[in-house]
Amino acid sequence: MKPITTIPPQSGLDTLLLQHREQLKRVVRCRMDRRLQGRIDPSDVVQEACMEAAKRYEDYQQQSKMPFYLWLRFLTVQQLLIVHRQHLDAKMRSVRREVSLQASQFPVANVAMLAEVLSGSVTSPSSAAARKEVQARLIAALDALDPKDREILTLRHFEQLNTVESALVLGISEGLASTRYGRAVRKLLSVLKELFGSESEFRL
Repeated sequence: MKPITTIPPQSGLDTLLLQHREQLKRVVRCRMDRRLQGRIDPSDVVQEACMEAAKRYEDYQQQSKMPFYLWLRFLTVQQLLIVHRQHLDAKMRSVRREVSLQASQFPVANVAMLAEVLSGSVTSPSSAAARKEVQARLIAALDALDPKDREILTLRHFEQLNTVESALVLGISEGLASTRYGRAVRKLLSVLKELFGSESEFRL
C-alpha cells in the first residue's frame, strides 16, 4: 500500500518515485483524452511529473501538508492537463504554474475503463462475450450518473484511493466523501436495475 502521511527524505525520493510510477501511469491512462491515446505515452506524462516533483520537493517538505502520494498524483494530473491543452486547445491561455487541486479542474475519467474495472465486481461466472455485455451495461449506467458520482467511483474503484484520500482529492470532508460514495453506488445499482431489470449480479 502507498504511504499516506510519510514524507521521504531527499535521498530516498528517486526510489519512492519509481515505486509509484505504475499507479501514476494508471491514473494517466484513465484520464487521458481518447484523441490522445496512442499518440501520447502515459510514461512520458509521469516522467515529466516526476521531474517536476524533484524540482519542487524541497518546497513540498517545508510547506505542504498533503500526503506524498497525493502530491505526486496532483503533479501528474496537472501535467496531463497541460498536455491536453497543448494538443487539444492550442488557443487556450498557457497554464499557470499552480492550478486548483479541486478534481473538477482536471480531466475526467474514461467511462469505458471504469466500466472494465467495475465488471470485475460481477459475481456470476461469465464468458468473454458475457463480460463485454456487462461492460456495455455498466457504460450505459455510468453515463447516466452525475459527474460527481462518477468521479468518486473512479477514485475508489479505479485509482483505489481510500475514503480519506478521496476526500482530500475532492476537497471535501471524510464524512461527505463516504456519503457521496455510498450514494454513487446506490445510484449506479438503481440505474442498472432500471435499464436492465436486475441488479442482483452486481456487488460493488
